[in-house]
This record gives sequence, C-alpha cells and structure tokens, in this order.
Amino acid sequence: MIEKPYHLPQRLGLLSATAADPFLTEDLLKGIQGHAGVDLAKVVEPLPEDDVRWLAEPVRELIDDALHQFKDNRTNADGWLAPRLHAALRLTRREAADRRIWNHLALAVAPDYVGWRHAPSVASGRSEARINPARFKGSPDRQCFSRLWWAAEMFRNGADYRPVVTACANQDLIHYALRVELVDHRPTAQALVKVMERGIVGTGRGINGLITAINTAGATLVYDALAPDEPRDPEALRQWVAEAESASPVPRHDLPIGPDEEPVPETSVTALTEYFTELFETAPVRDRVSQA
Repeated sequence: MIEKPYHLPQRLGLLSATAADPFLTEDLLKGIQGHAGVDLAKVVEPLPEDDVRWLAEPVRELIDDALHQFKDNRTNADGWLAPRLHAALRLTRREAADRRIWNHLALAVAPDYVGWRHAPSVASGRSEARINPARFKGSPDRQCFSRLWWAAEMFRNGADYRPVVTACANQDLIHYALRVELVDHRPTAQALVKVMERGIVGTGRGINGLITAINTAGATLVYDALAPDEPRDPEALRQWVAEAESASPVPRHDLPIGPDEEPVPETSVTALTEYFTELFETAPVRDRVSQA
C-alpha cells in the first residue's frame, strides 16, 4: 500500500515525463511503496511563488477528504473531486494542457491517491498486478488528476458544476468523451449529460457507440448550426483566476461556483438531446437490448 508522502512539497511544480520516469518504480506500480519525496523535489521546476494557486496544501486537503469520504466506493470519488479540483486550481486551459503539473501532483503530492483510486490490476500480457503508469503520467483522459480537471472543464455549464457530477458518474463517458474534440462544443457536452440522465444510454458499449456516431455525423453536420452557443467570455475566466487569492476555501458539502460565464442556451441543449437520442437508435451498438 502506497502511503501519503512524508515529504510533501509546499507548492505545485512542473515535473517532466523524463524526470518522472525514475520514480515510477516497480514497488510504486505494484502499490507496495512510494518514493523518497526529497529526491523527487530535486528535479522539479518551480512555479511562480507569488501565485497562490500553486499552494499544494489546499489540493492535498481535498484529496484527503476524498480518501476518507469514499473509502468504500472509489469510483464515486470522481464526481466529488472533479469540480472541487477544478475550482481549487483555477487553471487556464493552456496551463492545464501542460502535463508536467499533473505529473507533479500525482507523483509528489498524492501518489497514495493514485494508487488507491486506480489500484493495481492484471493487464493483458502481464502476470502481476500493477498500476497503469498512465495514471501517474499519461494522456488527459487517462492521468488520474488531469482527467478530472478536464471533465469538469468540459462538462460544467458556465458556473454550474452539477453536470460534471452526472458525467463523472459514468467512467466510460469521461474516457470516450475526452478523446474527441466535439465535446468542446458546450451544447454537445450538455446534451450528452441529458442523454445520460434520461437513461437512454448507460453502458460502455452504448456510450462508445453514441460518441462514435456523434463524431461521424459531425463530419457532415455542423453542430454549431443545429445548436448555436454563446461565445465564451475570456474576461470571466480571467477574473475568476485573478480572484484566486481572495477566494474562500472550496466547499465540501456544496458544489463550488465556477467562472461567471453564460450558461449554454437551453434551446440548443434540447435540440441536440433529441438529435442524439435519434442518432443512438440507429447507431451500430452491440447488445442493444441491454441499453433499454
């Protein structure tokens, strides 16, 4: 069992994939033992010290709360942690696209959480159970913390994080949706949530089939024309980031409030929800009977 690091950094930093490799030991990947945090700190690139967003303690406290609250159901931690991680860090998309910050969070701040949430399992071709290294340093749809941040970013409806909770309740939706660019179209993301809420699709095969159909149809149908959206106001995000220093701690029992952007037009969400429902009825999905 990986324990909480004895040496926790005071601030988040940037850890390159190359620098991270020596710390992805067999003992770590088998979930037996972590690494020496002091040694890892020597290869981390610091972030600006005058930015309160890089303090590690608030994020670590959220992670500790998730470990305690969801000790009997690890997957449920995603829907709780995703909006709170997003609200605690207040990153721009450019900042969040830098994988080095997620490498550092996973390996230096919370390797125990990664090992708990994505426990060692036996992968194809292997005889021993191991944690997938991609959970520590991997693509945005696989890495333990970046997948949560991007899920919150893509599925929030302006300042409202409630759709994020629904989206994170299904691991397949997060995995498949974050791999296609269409989910960056806000009405598409919200319509996917509505389809989930209606129980139209729920299994991994169903979600994969629907998203494949949506992606294919998007080659000939411009979703912006069918479901127009309000342009994002960059000033709302800039203001939200600037307010990080004076912001209250992220609430535990209530959802936080995101950037003060206009919500997605309800008419657009309704139009796409109906379209996706019809699309799913004709999508080539195996075991369709189980989708009902």
